[in-house]
Amino acid sequence: MSTSIDMTTLTEVLEKLRMRKHDNELIYKDNTFIAPSGKAYTAEELTIIRTYRFEGESDPGGSSILYLIEANDGLIGYSIDAFGVYSNHDDEGYDDFIRKINVRDRDEQQIFE
Repeated sequence: MSTSIDMTTLTEVLEKLRMRKHDNELIYKDNTFIAPSGKAYTAEELTIIRTYRFEGESDPGGSSILYLIEANDGLIGYSIDAFGVYSNHDDEGYDDFIRKINVRDRDEQQIFE
C-alpha cells in the first residue's frame, strides 16, 4: 500500500526537495534551463516528472506552479512560475519552452523515497 505525502504549500514542497538534495532551481535563459552548476539543458534533455499547483487563498497573484524536472543526466530540479497573467517570466519564450518538455508524472512516493 502506497502512502501519500501531503504537501499543501510551496514552502513545504521546497523544503522536501531541499531535504532530498533536489533543490536545484532551473533558470530559464535563451531557450534552455540553466542548473546551479551552470550546465544548460535543452527541452529534449528534460522531463517534467511532477507538477504542483498552489492557489493563493486571498490573492490570485499568489497562485503558482512548480515543475519538478529531471534531466537526462539524473539531475532533479525545479522551476516555479505564477499562473497565467501573473507569470513572473518576462520572456514569453518560457511558456513555449515548458510546453516542449516531455511530461511523465511519477507518484510522489517514487520522487521522495
